[in-house]
Amino acid sequence: MFSFFKKKTPPAATPQIETPAPAAPETRHETPEAAQAPALPGREDAAAAPADAPAPYEAPAAAPAESAPAPAEPTSLKKMSWTDRLKAGLAKTRDKLGKQLAGLFGGGKIDEDLYEELETVLLTADIGIDATSHLLKDVRERVSLKGLKDSSELKGALKDSLQQLIGPLEVPLNVEGRKPFVIMMTGVNGAGKTTSIGKLAKYYQSQGKSVLLAAGDTFRAAAREQLIAWGERNNVTVIAQQGGDSAAVCYDAIQAAVARGIDIVLADTAGRLPTQLHLMEEIKKVKRVIQKALPDAPHEVVLVLDANIGQNTVSQVKAFDDALGLTGLILTKLDGTAKGGVIAAIAKQRPIPLRFIGVGESIDDLRPFDSRDYIDALFE
Repeated sequence: MFSFFKKKTPPAATPQIETPAPAAPETRHETPEAAQAPALPGREDAAAAPADAPAPYEAPAAAPAESAPAPAEPTSLKKMSWTDRLKAGLAKTRDKLGKQLAGLFGGGKIDEDLYEELETVLLTADIGIDATSHLLKDVRERVSLKGLKDSSELKGALKDSLQQLIGPLEVPLNVEGRKPFVIMMTGVNGAGKTTSIGKLAKYYQSQGKSVLLAAGDTFRAAAREQLIAWGERNNVTVIAQQGGDSAAVCYDAIQAAVARGIDIVLADTAGRLPTQLHLMEEIKKVKRVIQKALPDAPHEVVLVLDANIGQNTVSQVKAFDDALGLTGLILTKLDGTAKGGVIAAIAKQRPIPLRFIGVGESIDDLRPFDSRDYIDALFE
């Protein structure tokens, strides 16, 4: 039996367990009838929970004192446009790349020495060997085609080549046409997966969508509490258990979303390294169980990547894509690294749509990827 907490008005008090409503209600604070079934078919692929296992519940709206608080938005960032935030977030990469490129584009003839210097600059920006070779070849062709002679003209050719390479990654996520639209979130611990879920919840709420969160990371310490804190901050329902199986939590959340008429389900999963083959098998099981809860789900399988790890992101993309069939990527922490050029490496090695990028800790610092804005912010 599910028992759900109802939203309390401040000050926060110990939540009281309610008796489930007898029928599927329209409001999200009531327990759907579908969630009251004594047995949930289709979960046989998940690890069977013991009979006395704690049932999923709706997190209280008022944050408990022990919950991990969601980061507060700095006052200075509230006044900045997204373009300014993006430029500020890419400052480290731009400083490393831009200062070196400024010397190359300062004037003089275009020759082999210039191309060699450009190659070195691109590699130090973590663009990667394959992507660097591709860009150099394309730039050479553009220079030859346009008859460019002066190095000051090379900047435009490089920007055009980079746009052609990473532009195909700019594919906005369309969540229309399916209800609920189930987004399965994956990634290694520390990549910013749970935080990205909280920010995505706010993003879709701002578009008028109803959102439900599944606290499927049942292994990392405080992952459940962190997601609950984000849910409370955004006034979003969180389906969670004190412990148990990740696949079962995701299954229960989808069943609740179907009964409630929720637009979007964001399903957190346990972080794991792609080299941990037994854990990768478990996340495959999570996907199979989600498909049992809703046959055409998950509609999006997203890998969250930490930009700080540079070329290792490419290895993670390949491993998770081979295991799950990724449909989208989120690249976080671009503000904390000089390795923002890794987007080009991903585009060359495994061109999976880059749905969102994160350039700060603010709740509004996760936005859809725009290749032209990214390139402009990188070079200016």
